[in-house]
Amino acid sequence: MFGVLRQGPPAETQKTRENSVDHMKLSIERSALLKALSHVQSVVEKRNTIPILSNVQIEAADGRLALTATDLDLAIVEETPADIEQAGATTVPAHVLHDIVRKLPEGADVELALEDQRLRLRAGRSRFTLACLPREDFPVMSVDELPHRFTFPAADLKRLIDKTRFAISTEETRYYLNGIYFHVTEGDGGEMLRAVATDGHRLARVERSAPEGAVGMAGVIVPRKTVLEIRKLIDEFDGEVEISLSDTKIRYGFDSAVVTSKLIDGTFPDYTRVIPTGNDRRLVVSAADFAEAVDRVATISSEKSRSVKLALEAERIVLTVNSPESGTATEEVAAAYEGEPMEIGFNARYLLDILDQIEGGEVELLLNDAASPTVMKDSEDDSALYVLMPMRV
Repeated sequence: MFGVLRQGPPAETQKTRENSVDHMKLSIERSALLKALSHVQSVVEKRNTIPILSNVQIEAADGRLALTATDLDLAIVEETPADIEQAGATTVPAHVLHDIVRKLPEGADVELALEDQRLRLRAGRSRFTLACLPREDFPVMSVDELPHRFTFPAADLKRLIDKTRFAISTEETRYYLNGIYFHVTEGDGGEMLRAVATDGHRLARVERSAPEGAVGMAGVIVPRKTVLEIRKLIDEFDGEVEISLSDTKIRYGFDSAVVTSKLIDGTFPDYTRVIPTGNDRRLVVSAADFAEAVDRVATISSEKSRSVKLALEAERIVLTVNSPESGTATEEVAAAYEGEPMEIGFNARYLLDILDQIEGGEVELLLNDAASPTVMKDSEDDSALYVLMPMRV
């Protein structure tokens, strides 16, 4: 598989830059073309000041069609079988081509032909002619040495992403929080590959056994956009993802697609310092009942604060929301609480985001006081931990 991990054209098409830039002809089944275009076009930004970055590179050679898209920080190459009559390469507007193919009849055969820097598309009775930009102008992401290489089950990678991505910060000034921090650390079960994300209000930490080859790798911050693109590809893939990385770049290899991304150049904060270890007030409650109650009472909360107050007692939680604009809401939920009665407030949306990650029947909350961070755990999963900062209510 690593032999396929290239960022650029198939070997045969290297010579198309000089010999066949003005000609190309192929046919491909509509669903195969649409699937590949759907993967690559999502990398292309809707608005670009650099015209070539709005385009997808098309390369045809050796019975395969290779599509490449990039935003200079992230690049994806996807290959799919095609009937190649004449090898060649060009670039065309990515979103336009995707929309055309998406609207073609299911099962249609699509013919693509490059003539005089125009790409002619034919499918049934439909005809389109698209303006092209020179393939030579299309940027190619430089390939650095990627010393750390390992495979990781797609299902495990999906889990690490799904249980942490909600906590990725969107605040651009704290750019080093705009991704998921992956690193290897020593855990109870040996070396663990850990994923961490935080926006300063909540933190998510999930881990899996580190695969061979990952041990010794430096901690890296994978940007949010890369995380989301990888997550889309995982939905259609259930094998082993081939991962290779350096201190500045990471590459993910799937069966037919390769994603290469720059890493965030920054230092992730020492998150262990914000995970409290002395919280001795313990609350256990049905995750589903708790989430439904929070969702209901939050209906009247103001959009600005989204706050909900929890009054903790021995056998119940009383949830309260007060909104000057809408009124008040109160609901009781049965729970097991160990500690002195207390009141604490949380952002309802942040609380629900964490409760959405709980797969077991119960969620455990470890609290200290109304001003200190709260630890939340899945009662049936020790590999995931969440921290939520309280708010004044």
